[in-house]
Amino acid sequence: MILNYEEINDLNRYKIMSGTIVPRPIAWIVTEDNGVLNAAPFSYFIPISTNPALVIVAIGKKDDGSPKDSLANILKSKKATICFPNKDNYEEVQKCATQLCKSESEIEKYEIEVQKELDDYPPMISSTQTALFCEYFDTYKIDGDTTPVILKINYQYIEDDRINERNHTKIESLGRVGITFKAMVEI
Repeated sequence: MILNYEEINDLNRYKIMSGTIVPRPIAWIVTEDNGVLNAAPFSYFIPISTNPALVIVAIGKKDDGSPKDSLANILKSKKATICFPNKDNYEEVQKCATQLCKSESEIEKYEIEVQKELDDYPPMISSTQTALFCEYFDTYKIDGDTTPVILKINYQYIEDDRINERNHTKIESLGRVGITFKAMVEI
């Protein structure tokens, strides 16, 4: 079967792509605006370069067509902290996928513990094993409802026991497989 993407509507194209390109890492992005912390999960997220250290995340729009708070906050503050959820905090990640108004914080509403590691960046989720402290690098203009945002990694937090002397990491991240989250495990 050959699927012609020009003949498939956006929702069904998303379902096909997200069910095929698996697993996709989850970026739990923390941003801030006027003291309101936003924490939102994104599964269209991936590294694109190591020099410079860049990641790209595709950020859609709210149901009303306005920019998602994460995008508005990144474009305004030029900073974001990407946390990597694990099996111990996946329920909070799912709750954070619920759209709230801009003045509401997922961190406060769902009582998610955060910690401030670097003064110039939003705090990280305390239960994360690793987090990337990023600054805005660029956006790529495309037709449609998604804005690909490129972020430059300036710093990384990682739990001491999760990296060895050869810089190999052992992170228990979540990935997106279709509509469900899966723990990334060794085979």
